[in-house]
Amino acid sequence: MTILVVIVVAIVIVLLVGVGVMAARRRREAALESDRREASQTRDLAKVSEVEAARQAAEADERAARARRESLAAEQQKLEAEATRSQAEDLHEHADAIDPDVEVEEDPASRS
Repeated sequence: MTILVVIVVAIVIVLLVGVGVMAARRRREAALESDRREASQTRDLAKVSEVEAARQAAEADERAARARRESLAAEQQKLEAEATRSQAEDLHEHADAIDPDVEVEEDPASRS
């Protein structure tokens, strides 16, 4: 009878150890699966962040290019205004030179 009790107790202990091992394995697999899901979600967030960063960089490049174009257009307009001003001065000088009622002083640089 005692042998039977020892055998039953041994079987129960083996079963409990087996159940414990299986439960530990399931917990470990569940933890690994949870980590895999979290890693996948983190990668998805990283991709979204990369796309947003690329969009922002493209906007910044576009804005910088627009600013360069505006700067060049302003510089060109400034040069054109200076050319027009110079033409206007030349036309005034020419009008003064051909007008008999206007006395023109000689340019000090042209006297030499």
